[in-house]
Amino acid sequence: MLAFSGLIHAALAILLAPLLLSIIHRTKAAFAGRRGQPWLQPYWELGKLLRKSAVYSHTTTPLFVLGPIVGCTAPLLALFFLPLAGVPAFISFPGDFVLAAYLLGLARFCTVTSALDTGSSFEGMGASREVCFSALAEPALLLALTSLVALTHQLSLTQIMAGLGHGVLVSAAAPALLLAAAALMIVFLAENARIPVDDPTTHLELTMIHEVMVLDHSGPDLALIQYGASLKLWVLGSLLVGVLTPVRSGSLAGDLAAGLAGMVLLAVLTGCIESGMARLRLLRVPQFLIAASILATLALVLVVR
Repeated sequence: MLAFSGLIHAALAILLAPLLLSIIHRTKAAFAGRRGQPWLQPYWELGKLLRKSAVYSHTTTPLFVLGPIVGCTAPLLALFFLPLAGVPAFISFPGDFVLAAYLLGLARFCTVTSALDTGSSFEGMGASREVCFSALAEPALLLALTSLVALTHQLSLTQIMAGLGHGVLVSAAAPALLLAAAALMIVFLAENARIPVDDPTTHLELTMIHEVMVLDHSGPDLALIQYGASLKLWVLGSLLVGVLTPVRSGSLAGDLAAGLAGMVLLAVLTGCIESGMARLRLLRVPQFLIAASILATLALVLVVR
């Protein structure tokens, strides 16, 4: 039964991940007084890209093709290690949170390598920024997860999330849990190239981070990159929702409903943040990410003291 529920979560994530982007866009449109794009627009864009053919430069190598494939496959594999609120993961073992983090790192590494393989100065600039900011975001992610490990005395994500419930939110450990959640929220925004770290809708190469790395990709390769980005949004979002969703009903339907509701609220919150904040200057982004590590460290200190 546990494996079956994990497969349901993975299947829902594979099917609904692009819908999170649509919720974010519709929320931003509501703030701007507009109707916004159709709900299924991300799916239509993926279908349009899949019907096109890819164009490759003569200067690229097989690394350029490998980047989108690994960038989509790695977060897809990470889904099978991620629980959703009270829904256990399909695969669970001690230390699986480290493997999930490394899978996301592998996807980033291949995307950066693919960008550098083009020989473009713009894509090289974006890859440099991506590596710099990810080097600051990854410690915050691991420190936040470590604080959750210390809080629950468990080493697998499924057991960690099972140990977090309404009782923890009203206990003396609540401040540490909220600090870890704040750190995960910053990592969520940074790793998914959202405001205030990056603007996914910008068209200025000099200010892009993620988008400038994929300028030379087209057709199915670009579809894989966009779909992989939506899967990564779901993976990191499920971590945050698992921390802040106190519902542990023991019922598969109830836990799934609570987890999906949490994902929808997280997408709405992301749209609200992007509507109410401006993008940070690039020189301020490292300070923003260091703040996440400080919050995660404080959470760990509060738990182990």
